[in-house]
Amino acid sequence: MSLFVEWLVIILLILGAFFLMVGSIGLAKLPDFYTRLHAPTKASTLGIGAVLIASSIYFSVNQEGISVKELVITLFLFITAPITAHMMGKAAMHKEKQALDRTQNQHLQEPARNRLPPEATEQP
Repeated sequence: MSLFVEWLVIILLILGAFFLMVGSIGLAKLPDFYTRLHAPTKASTLGIGAVLIASSIYFSVNQEGISVKELVITLFLFITAPITAHMMGKAAMHKEKQALDRTQNQHLQEPARNRLPPEATEQP
């Protein structure tokens, strides 16, 4: 393995570990559910993505052929993490989980809570 590839893998692993640590600290330290939701979905997604890309580069260089498994996992993670965060935030909003007082645009939560699903508003 060349020196450039080794350094690239090392940098990606350190970067991934840093983002994973920031996401974990944010999950533990942020004050309410809505702000706490951002830490694992944003920082940790970048962290695990960097670790998986480093793994893919390492195994592609050391084995015959391209390691596609890690790339597929990374793609799946980047697609599902924002959708999961959106659904968790929406569920918390409908369960009337209170946000911090300093949260902006709280007046928009009530109309969103009372909105009916599309199939309930259709007339037969």
